[in-house]
Parts: sequence; structure tokens; C-alpha cells
Amino acid sequence: MSGPKISIETPQENQIFEITYDGREIPQPPLSMSENLARLAAKIDWSRSDGEEDGDEAAPSSAEGDGDADSQVTTFQQPTWPWESVRNKIRDAYTEVCVLSDVLSIARHKRYMVLDGVTQDAPEPKQIIQVISKKKGLAAAAQILSEGAERMRENLAEQRRNRNNNDFYTELLRLRQKWRLRKVGNNIIGDLSYKQVGSRFWLSGTFEVKKAEENAPALPPPAPGLPPVPPSPIIVTVPSELQGAAFIYVTIRKDQETLCSARLTHPGSTPLPVPQSQHWSDRLDAAQNVLFCKELIAQLAREAVQLQPRLPHMVIGNEITSTIFPGIHLVMGLAHSARPERRPAAAPLPPVPAGPLGDNNYVLEHSLHQLLRHMHHRNMHHAMPHPASAPMGMSKRRRQAGPGAASRGQLLKMVESETLLESIIRQARHVVLRMRTAFAIDSCAREIKDPLIVTHWNSVNSPTQSCCKVNIMTHGYDSVHRTTFLINVLEDSLRCVCRDGRVMTVSYETSELHYIILCQVSQHNLLAAQSLGRIMGWTVKSSSSGQGGGGGGGGSDSSQTAQSGGGAASSSCVLSAPGGHCYVAVRCQPHGEPVAVSVAQSPKRDFFPTALVTEHKWEHLGGAFRQIKWEKMEGRNFLNKMELLMANLSSGTGNIM
Repeated sequence: MSGPKISIETPQENQIFEITYDGREIPQPPLSMSENLARLAAKIDWSRSDGEEDGDEAAPSSAEGDGDADSQVTTFQQPTWPWESVRNKIRDAYTEVCVLSDVLSIARHKRYMVLDGVTQDAPEPKQIIQVISKKKGLAAAAQILSEGAERMRENLAEQRRNRNNNDFYTELLRLRQKWRLRKVGNNIIGDLSYKQVGSRFWLSGTFEVKKAEENAPALPPPAPGLPPVPPSPIIVTVPSELQGAAFIYVTIRKDQETLCSARLTHPGSTPLPVPQSQHWSDRLDAAQNVLFCKELIAQLAREAVQLQPRLPHMVIGNEITSTIFPGIHLVMGLAHSARPERRPAAAPLPPVPAGPLGDNNYVLEHSLHQLLRHMHHRNMHHAMPHPASAPMGMSKRRRQAGPGAASRGQLLKMVESETLLESIIRQARHVVLRMRTAFAIDSCAREIKDPLIVTHWNSVNSPTQSCCKVNIMTHGYDSVHRTTFLINVLEDSLRCVCRDGRVMTVSYETSELHYIILCQVSQHNLLAAQSLGRIMGWTVKSSSSGQGGGGGGGGSDSSQTAQSGGGAASSSCVLSAPGGHCYVAVRCQPHGEPVAVSVAQSPKRDFFPTALVTEHKWEHLGGAFRQIKWEKMEGRNFLNKMELLMANLSSGTGNIM
């Protein structure tokens, strides 16, 4: 008789794996979940079928059922396979998942089953009810639109009532941020002049600001194709003498020919007249430009009358004429065109003739702006008095004139200051002299093909000083020798600094500069020939510079190399071959024939003993120099011909004729 099955579980403690000699027990580490699962799965008898297991379990259950029916005692029976419940639950879950998958497939694919709603009979439509509902809806929408339009009309009317006041004060605030305003009684007066920064011009630059009318017309569009500009809430009234457009033209003329020109306007202003309906900002800018031009031309005219040069200045109307060089005049004038509404038949502004430097000389334009600003600054900023009781405006040198016992001439020199007209004339002279210098150098570069003349102008210059670097070199032999000299262009003179340190000051006449360039070219040819001779092994026997018309090229018979009518600054040298069997004499001069080359042979072929000269040692002095027809020599340039000549003579087989 079998009793109830009892489940025996393993204790929670781990088994002892090892006991050390000191009595310490080392337990066996617990199994992981995977290891525990593998151990339990090894206990399952997979060879038994489901029927055998059910039959074995049904027999004892039926026998026990008969026995326990009477006693009605329920006992617990442990299944023989511990994973049976797990397997049954997994099987049920798998069945439910399969059923769910079939339901989803039927609902997704229409080929198995199609769901269709139950159709019902449509009710009979009632036209009256639909018409009534539509009328109510349209009435409600119309009511909403009418109320919104009424509110918009009220807001627009209120904005029109308040726009003039609000926009007027807002625009007045913008005007006050850019221009000086003050209130005189019930009027608002503005100021355009430069009196706050030191101007002493008599013309008043006041303008009046008023409130615009409510129904003012819109301003014209700034450009074609753009919408019109809304009307401004303020009106600016400018004096009649400041209306229109103006500019100052500066022209340098020579025999009715324009050499240089410049146009002076206010930065950002337009040379065209501004109509009355234009925005207040454009009108005020144009008015201030007119005031600036009038102040500048008035100051220049005042100085032209006060100054007493050798050739007096002429002031005719708004035009000032000054002589800067003989035959060259500086013309400065004011071109002012009034507002077209007041003078419809007025002539347009005269165009400024363009010079060779372009349409506008920005150096003169910037100088006019800068000089007038400097005059304003000088009027406002004076030297502080020392001591405090001393008069204002006295410089430190004048304060020390008393203790230093300065003379009357020194005192007059202290109080002298350069005027605007004198500064402009100095800059105009420099501009003309710079143009003359550039033209003279370019003319020499065109005339002289050998050697080459290369010019470099400094990009950073002052309005009255410029620097030019002239390089003279021979094509293909620039590494052999190069001559460099500087030309400082001043106001009425030129200063040339040569390579050897010599400084020559010449006048504004271009003929003097042309002669200096020719002298530098002549010196370059002579020094380049000596440098080439040293490279080829030749010896420089003699060299001289600054010879007169009768000077020679050096050597015993150097007088034979002098050319008739030569320049006063010719130079020459004598070169000896490596073996000493021949000599070459080179003479360079700025005028006439630029280069002359002669050759002599040693010993002399025409040496014959005489009663006075009996020894043969005198035949090694060298024969007579015979000039070479230089224009028939082969070669691209002077140094190339010299190289071929010296190479031919160095071999000892060349014909010297």
C-alpha cells in the first residue's frame, strides 16, 4: 500500500567542498540558473510517453477514489513529472497565440471574410427644414462679419484721429536725435550750421519745423517700381539761400586743358536738386551741404584777397583763380542750383571736366574736407593759459618769448599760420609736379630701349610728398649690375638720392630730371661693363667720371676715344684682357653718341726703333686705340655686345678691327 508522496527539498546551505588543515571549511559555490536548469532537465525521463504516464496515474487515482468515497478525506497527490504543469501552460498559451494569429489574418486579408454594415432604409428628406437651417447659419455668419467690420471701422477712425499727434511726436523725436532743435515761443527752430564746432560763418542755418496737414499727399517712390512713401507728419522749411544742390569744383588747367579735377560735396548728399516734397532728412542733408560749400568758398575767397603773393589771385564771383606754376592755373568755384519749383528755367549744374587721373581726384577732395574741419577745431580748441590770468590762445613758445628775449622776426614767425588757400595751392603744386615727374620718367623709358627703366611708386604718401624708386637694368644681365635711385617729389622741387649717397635737388622743370636720368643710364652702362669684365677675368686699369668734352676714356691714348660734341658729364674706363695682350676703352655720355668702344693691342705692331727710342721694351705700352663701329656689332644690347667682344679678344685669335 503506497502512502502519500512527500516532496523533499534540498537544504539552502551549500555542500562542503574542502576542509583545510586549520579546520576552515570551503563551501561549494552555488549553481547558476542555467546550471540548475540543466541539472533538473537531466532528471526527466524523456522515453516515457503521455499515455503511459496517464495510465499509471489513473489506476491509483481510481482505486483511491473508491476507498476515499466513504471517508470523504481529500489527500494531496504529487505528480510523478514535476514539469507537467509548465508544459500544459505553455501549450495553452501556444494555442491562444495561434488563434489570435488566425483572427488577425482573417481581419487583415479580405479574401477570407468581408465585414459589411447593415443597410437601413434612408429617411425621406424634408426640404423646408434644410432651408431653414441654412438661413439661420448664413444669418449668424453675416452678423459676425458685420460686427467685425464695424469694430475695424471704429479702430481705423480712432487711429486717424490719434495718428497725427502720435506720429508727429515720434517723428519729432527722430528729428531731434540728428539735428539741434529748440523751441522759440510756439515755433520749433532747428540749426544746420557748424557754429557749435567752431564755425564763424555769417550765414544762418536755421530751419523751421511744423506739423503736417491730415490729408497730405504721399511722397513719390524712391525708385521706379517701388510703392509710394507715406506722407511725413512734419514739414521742414529751409531758408531760400540753402535750397537746391551745390558742390565745389577744383580744376588744374594748362592752356585750356584740364590736367586734374575734383568735386567736393557733403558725404552722402546728392548733386541733384532736392524737390520740396522730398523727405525731411534728404532736404536737411542737401541744405547743410549747400551751407558747407558756401562757407568753404567764402573762406577761400577771403584768404585770396588778404594774401599778397607775387602773382595775385583773382576772385570773380564764386570762382577763384591762382597761378601755381608758369602757365598752370588752379581754379576753384562754387556751383549752386536753386530749387526747381522756384526757378524752373534755371540751368543745370555745370559738369566738371575729367582729367587724365580720372573723373575725381579724391586726394584734393579729402584735403578740402579735412582743412575746413581743422580750421573749426583750431577755432574751438585753444591752449590753456599759464598762469590762469594769462590771455587765452597764446602758445607755449609765445609765453617763453619774453624770458627768452625773442626778436621781432621770431615773434612774427610764431604768429604766422598757414591758410586754407595756401594749403590747397601746395597740394595742387605737388599733384602737378607728380604728374610731370611720371611723364618725364615714362618718356625716358620709351626713348631708351637699352637699358630698361622700371618705376615703383610708393602707395603710402602724404598730400605734399611722394616717393618714386627707379631701377635701371639690362635685359638678361640684371644680376650683373643694377642701378637704383630715389626721387622725392615735393611741392615745387625734386630731390634725387643716388646709390652712392649723392643728393641732388632740381626744380620743377622736367628737362633737369630728364638729364639726371640720362646721366644715371650712362653711369649704369659704365659700371655694368666693369662688373661684366671682372666676371670674365678682365682687369680694370682705370676709371674716371665727370669728364668734360675733351676728356678721354683713360689709358695712354685715351684722347682718341673722345667724341666731338660730347656731354659735360661723360665717364670712361679701360679694361685689360687676362693675358694683357689687348685693351678695351669704354666711354659713356648722356648726350650725343651714348656709348663709344675702342680697342688697342699690345705689343704695338707699328713700333720701329729710332734714334731716341732704341729699346724694344717700349713696344709693350700698347698701340693706338681704334674705335669699333658699335652699331654693327652683333648682340641684343650693350652688355651682350661687350660680352661677345671680350670673349673674342680673350681667345687671342679675334680680329680687333
